[in-house]
Amino acid sequence: MAQNDIRYLTPINIDIKKQKYCRFKKSGIKFIDHKDPNFLLKLVNEQGKILPRRITGTSQKYQTKVNKAIKRARHLAILPYVGDMLK
Repeated sequence: MAQNDIRYLTPINIDIKKQKYCRFKKSGIKFIDHKDPNFLLKLVNEQGKILPRRITGTSQKYQTKVNKAIKRARHLAILPYVGDMLK
């Protein structure tokens, strides 16, 4: 065995990142309904915080619509402002 050979006990982690895409552009959604709590819960974490664009992959145009819809749903008491283990 040559001295230049490096052997690893565990394989090296190679991060393969998935390509992010805007789910609204892909499925052709134009309007985000603030009265649909099941859909809006997908865009909120367990504590009730709105998930950012870098995690969800939504475009800026639709992220502002998502923020507006979630805030309207909170104001109408469809979604809670603060939630303990929503999902």
